Amino acid sequence: MKAQWFNSVDQIGEAKWQAAIGETRYPFAQFVFHKALEQSHSVGDGTGWYPEYLFITDQVESSDEDVPLAIAPTYLKTHSQGEFVFDWSWADAYQQHGLRYYPKRIWAIPFSPVTGPRLFSHLDPTGDNAGFSHLYPALAELMTQANQERGFSSWHLLFTQAEHAELFLPNKDLLHRISCQFHWFNRDYKNMDNYFSYFSSRKRKTARKEREKVAAQGVTLIRKLGSELSTEEIDFFYLCYQSTYAKRGQQGYLTREFFGLLAETMGEQILLVQAHRAGEQIAASWCFFDDHSLYGRYWGCMEEVDSLHFEACYYQGIEFCLEKGLQHFDPGTQGEHKIARGFEPVFSHSIHQIAHEGFREAIGRFCEEEAEAVREYHQDTRALLPFKE
Repeated sequence: MKAQWFNSVDQIGEAKWQAAIGETRYPFAQFVFHKALEQSHSVGDGTGWYPEYLFITDQVESSDEDVPLAIAPTYLKTHSQGEFVFDWSWADAYQQHGLRYYPKRIWAIPFSPVTGPRLFSHLDPTGDNAGFSHLYPALAELMTQANQERGFSSWHLLFTQAEHAELFLPNKDLLHRISCQFHWFNRDYKNMDNYFSYFSSRKRKTARKEREKVAAQGVTLIRKLGSELSTEEIDFFYLCYQSTYAKRGQQGYLTREFFGLLAETMGEQILLVQAHRAGEQIAASWCFFDDHSLYGRYWGCMEEVDSLHFEACYYQGIEFCLEKGLQHFDPGTQGEHKIARGFEPVFSHSIHQIAHEGFREAIGRFCEEEAEAVREYHQDTRALLPFKE
């Protein structure tokens, strides 16, 4: 096998990229997703996100060309924004000791706290082939070597799958960090009424009233695929997206062009939930999906309506999963309010390589202490689920 670094998807080319990833429908593996990030200037110069894709090929004696095997998306970062595994305190500690934390390398999907494969290959289209997993620690060694040659402080594998995180545990120089998210799982529910029938009586009444409350306020919800969206509808969604950040005095990371490109190139894997009242759009929620999962990503509203966030971001997504036969709904990070709607606590995993020995020991202790609190929190939140005993 041969490994090469490329700082643009175009240097690899769509044909080789798609040959490497094969039949996978995972939206965040697709060439057009990463191309849209670059083309829309959501990553690259001036953003603090600098792509370095690790492209793996296999040399075949009977062929003049190497055969594409796998791709690992990595980025050099000059800040820690848009990652959702927070290491600001680590960077501050470096600065206080006169050391450089940035640039660092992350092995992740930009702006997306979604658990999934971080090595895309036609040999492992579902991301759960145990026979293929040995490549993860092998590529980790390459990343450590590349960082050492350039004097980088660290690399960070974010939101990797649990079985892949376990592959790194024998290496004591790598740190394992866990956090807690809330995901929904399809237990062969037939429809929403059948789903709510598994709730306790009180929680079932609360959920139904919550949905009825939205309708009683004159709001209707419409679900559309990305390929069905007009320019005006994408414009309005982008206004909603930016409004969410503006309320916190920030600006959204992604550009309007990014969403337009995705609607054009992978619209069949995009779900947009629109909320209307009195003939006007007032809110929108953007999701991705594949054959197995729905991934909730971006939401915003131009008018505050009681319980609309729960309807547009959670109930509509669950209903879509039931209609399409999807088995899993990952609505993003944080949010205890998801529990009452049936989202279960799950662990998310990240792996961290810290070059400085002293900081590696200190951060390792921090991760161990943090993990104890996360496990307690995970256990406590399970007790709050709405399902019958």
